[in-house]
Amino acid sequence: MQKKKKLPIGIEFFKDFKRDNFYYVDKTSLIRDLIDLRGSVNLFTRPRRFGKSLNMDMLKTFFEIGTDSSLFDGLEISKETDICEQYMGKSPVISISLKDVDGMDFQTASGMLGIAVSEEAERFGFLLESNKLTPSEKMKLTRLMDGDFQNPVYLHNSLRLLTKLLFKHYEAPVIVLIDEYDVPLDKAYQNGYYLEMVNLIRSLFSQVFKTNGNLYFAVITGCLRIARESIFTVLNNFKVRTISDVDFAEYFGFTDQEVREMLCYYEIEDAYEQIKEWYDGYHFGNTNVYCPWDVINQCDKLRAWPEAPMEAHWENSSSNAIVQDLLVDATETTKSQIEALISGEAVEKVLIPELTYTDLENDDPVIRQTYLWSVLFAAGYLTDAGRPGNEIHKLVIPNREVMNIYEKRIRSWFKVRVTGDTVRWTKFCEAIKTGDAVEVQQLFNEFMAASISIRDTFARKEMKENFFHGMLLGLLQAEGSWNLQSNAESGIGYTDIRLEIPALKTGCIIEVKYAENGQYDKACTKAMKQMEDDGYAEVLRQDGMQIIHKYGMACYKKSCRVSYCMEKNSESLD
Repeated sequence: MQKKKKLPIGIEFFKDFKRDNFYYVDKTSLIRDLIDLRGSVNLFTRPRRFGKSLNMDMLKTFFEIGTDSSLFDGLEISKETDICEQYMGKSPVISISLKDVDGMDFQTASGMLGIAVSEEAERFGFLLESNKLTPSEKMKLTRLMDGDFQNPVYLHNSLRLLTKLLFKHYEAPVIVLIDEYDVPLDKAYQNGYYLEMVNLIRSLFSQVFKTNGNLYFAVITGCLRIARESIFTVLNNFKVRTISDVDFAEYFGFTDQEVREMLCYYEIEDAYEQIKEWYDGYHFGNTNVYCPWDVINQCDKLRAWPEAPMEAHWENSSSNAIVQDLLVDATETTKSQIEALISGEAVEKVLIPELTYTDLENDDPVIRQTYLWSVLFAAGYLTDAGRPGNEIHKLVIPNREVMNIYEKRIRSWFKVRVTGDTVRWTKFCEAIKTGDAVEVQQLFNEFMAASISIRDTFARKEMKENFFHGMLLGLLQAEGSWNLQSNAESGIGYTDIRLEIPALKTGCIIEVKYAENGQYDKACTKAMKQMEDDGYAEVLRQDGMQIIHKYGMACYKKSCRVSYCMEKNSESLD
């Protein structure tokens, strides 16, 4: 049997796919559309981990002088023979990623930017031997290669200088690629030197992009679209393609057909429905796409173990700092709307296409929350379920993975609220520990009535169950001395909540069900039966728990009903 190609986890260099036999989802038609539709400066905004960096390296590989044309053999762009003959390997290319430009202060961050520039300049060290450059120009190039930016002007003018030297040597206009342009701004905002970094990036971009006769065209990628007056000053023929635009929508992220083909290739087609639920749901323009980082990583796990559970991959690889800060300061209205999103509803909003990070600190909480929705949308925490081009966006949570992020945030709000009511929370924990199901039911109903707003909507039952599961988990996690696990493997399944109180040799199993149309008894019966049929208590027995409390909790809207039984594990008794 033919050996399968490797999955490209973290691979950002296009040449590696053929050289090291990685699976490649063909996005090379982006080259054709870019040639046909480009402006002088082209900005693509997409959430993190949606293939921007790989696409940028693919562009560099295609256009750069001296490229290996065989890397594109058999790919879609190879069918465009006229384009390949006219453009492949015909341009000098400057390619810089700003994703590692970070630091606790401006001096450190600007130094990291200088390193990125000097490393790119080193690629063109052969220009020191060019008979087309003057000794003065070679001296300036040496300074760039050495990272000598003691005079800030040298850094501000660095990319413009590189375009000048390359144009003079090759007698061909230069393509400039800048990946993750907004990462330095994000880091600067978090660490208190935002305005200084804005001035640096603005000057760098202005020098290289504004009235530069050595420039052919430029492509810039990022997550957020920073306002023109903040960064992209006085740029003519500046084209922006956001996640709302129809053009180029299919080139960032995987389409449904591409995901089906990948699963078929690795013979894990049975996982399709779960993959779709967890990682699909993004709407870019009029195209539905999956997060590629999620799909690739999960496929890798499924290859090794076909029964591997779905995991959150994008969440753990993406910076959530801004989103977390904004959600912490959310107004009560915003919190209510987020609860509506979790219950499966859409929230209609007018979004702001351009922003600055300082907008997020507006003294007016209403204005600040307006920007919150725009950031959540641009960063991939919400998607538009409406038609592209509409002024009002119909925002929804895209998939199961992102839903989990919101549930965690709601859980933290809930935890703060209920643990502030020390007396009631203490009673609840005591009731759980001692098997007082009547008290558990009463107190949990009181908590829900006072703290959350759940709607009976079109959301799938599983999502509703997960919401109540999260509320309960937030309560129990606050007790710090218990061994608590969520969705833990038990017997032949996964129990919602399992906890152990080692000092008392007491364990608890909690199974949460959504009581469709208020059918509490039916849901409770199902929960209790599932615990027994799937052997959820076995782990607790093995761990030596002498008393095992089993709770079946049926929840509907803002109320619940609790079924209960207790097991004494005689085998573990002293």
